[in-house]
Amino acid sequence: MKVEKIDKRQAIIEAAEKLFCETGYEGTSTRQISKESGANMAMINYYFGSKEGVFIEIMNNRIAGFGSQLKIINEDKISATEKLNRVIEGYATRILANPSFHKMMHRELSLTQRPEMYNKIKDAMGQNMNLLEKILTDGQEDGSFKEADNRMVIATIMGTLTNIIISPHKVMPDYDLDLNNPKDKKLIKDRAVAHLQDLITVYLTTKK
Repeated sequence: MKVEKIDKRQAIIEAAEKLFCETGYEGTSTRQISKESGANMAMINYYFGSKEGVFIEIMNNRIAGFGSQLKIINEDKISATEKLNRVIEGYATRILANPSFHKMMHRELSLTQRPEMYNKIKDAMGQNMNLLEKILTDGQEDGSFKEADNRMVIATIMGTLTNIIISPHKVMPDYDLDLNNPKDKKLIKDRAVAHLQDLITVYLTTKK
């Protein structure tokens, strides 16, 4: 019975994530989630309280997954530059694994009518930002990097990758890029990672 409950809970999460990506938050109803997951409405309310509760759970799971990756990178006995390169590659791999989800998340959290959603996940997001900032400050303290506006460095990495996901034609205007095609996905990922690694490394290691 316990295993069945876990399976139903996971089925709700997976069904909701699929529907949110396809039709957006507003376009998805708890009735649709119930039908897609095979769980009844009462079960959705029991586990998550509401459609918003399912959405917040999905967001927190994603954020926590990246956080675990950042902790491993932070604890590795490698140089600050290597850590930063791994962060860039890891983040690019993560968001390109499901570009539809990343676009949906960016869209929903950008809307002015969603401040309560952002407030519920900002602590988890803040922990990840602190881990990213630690990699930069550790590198500055050991002399690997120059002093810089670390939050702007992080925003440059995340913002560049988000922009590529949302509007890939900006970097490949003459190519009909399909981010669901593994070949195209690898092409854009390799290009974006190489660019960001070079850009950030040069910026952080060039003395004024």
